[in-house]
Amino acid sequence: QLQASGGGLVQPGGSLRLSCAVSGLTSTDAVMGWFRQAPGKDREFVAAIHWRSEIKNYADSVKGRFTISRDNAENTVKLRMDILKLEDTAVYYCAVKSGTWYRVRFQDEYNTWGQGTLVTVSS
Repeated sequence: QLQASGGGLVQPGGSLRLSCAVSGLTSTDAVMGWFRQAPGKDREFVAAIHWRSEIKNYADSVKGRFTISRDNAENTVKLRMDILKLEDTAVYYCAVKSGTWYRVRFQDEYNTWGQGTLVTVSS
């Protein structure tokens, strides 16, 4: 199970940290992903991290501004978002896929999803 939290209202240029609590993960050979869906748009890839190796991948639109990390002790995956822009407004979802580092940007690879947390960037 996945439980996303940390969303809220923030001004442009501000920062926000999302967290995804992970339970029931049976193997560290898994990939955790963050996706987002803006109003009226399709859900899109944001970032991914391999739980064991900590290999990371980012969408071009967030590279250099967002940082994905995982905490073994807390069993959480975090997404730190800096220099937020109006276009970052979306519902953010965490998801998990088992297996290797392959097609991590494709949401159909992920078999378990959290409920989503809303991030609103507005002045």
